[in-house]
Amino acid sequence: MAGQADNRAPYAKIAAHYTELITSGQLQPGSLLPSIKNLAEEWKVSTATAEKALRKLRNEGLVRGIHGIGTEVLDQPAPMSSRAQRQDRGRRTGSSWGAGERSDSHQAGVVPAPAEVAQALDLKPGSDVIRRSRVYRDRHGIVAHSTSWIPARYGKLIPQLAASERLTGGTSLQLIAQATGHPISHRIDSASARVITPEYARLLELDPEDSLAEPVVVMTARFVDSEGNVVEYGVDLGGPGRTWRTESEVSP
Repeated sequence: MAGQADNRAPYAKIAAHYTELITSGQLQPGSLLPSIKNLAEEWKVSTATAEKALRKLRNEGLVRGIHGIGTEVLDQPAPMSSRAQRQDRGRRTGSSWGAGERSDSHQAGVVPAPAEVAQALDLKPGSDVIRRSRVYRDRHGIVAHSTSWIPARYGKLIPQLAASERLTGGTSLQLIAQATGHPISHRIDSASARVITPEYARLLELDPEDSLAEPVVVMTARFVDSEGNVVEYGVDLGGPGRTWRTESEVSP
């Protein structure tokens, strides 16, 4: 959240700074990053730390090293983001959007729960649920189409959950936790590759005749509160050309 201390290692802070500049378009493809020496001087770190920051950017596919020239920014779509990753990002930075991302096409309403959704939410098939959907984009196009399925009882506590507009005052999970007094305690994530259906093609704004043989990355997440209630089921479809990537520290 805003105001929290940034405890990341210096090289990670440098890499995050340039990741933001690259993915937001402030540094265009073909631009050159400062040299290792200049980075070290600007950030008051060792050249080894500056080199490690550039290596991290190379490993993430954001830049490439050109012998005798320097480090060049690449033109490459960012990985897709999932509901679970956006929850982590929001808790860490105060914003669920990735660098350079925006959302649009917000739609919401109360509908009968499809079988998969009812099972995920521990409800009877056909039970009323809130369906919230939106499209996340960056300068390359669709990052992911995201749908949140929420038991209708939470709409009685928080009417804006069923309104077709961006939420205010926090994410759906934050609003539910505030209204019930029960924080989200854990989640169950899954990932799969599925063949694009006509419905997937429509949601991802693709031509069905040209894309039905292509696979799509589908990420799901079930969010459970401290009382054991499943409060939300998220389904994310990866946009065209997107991959799914995670990163974690590995202790020696």
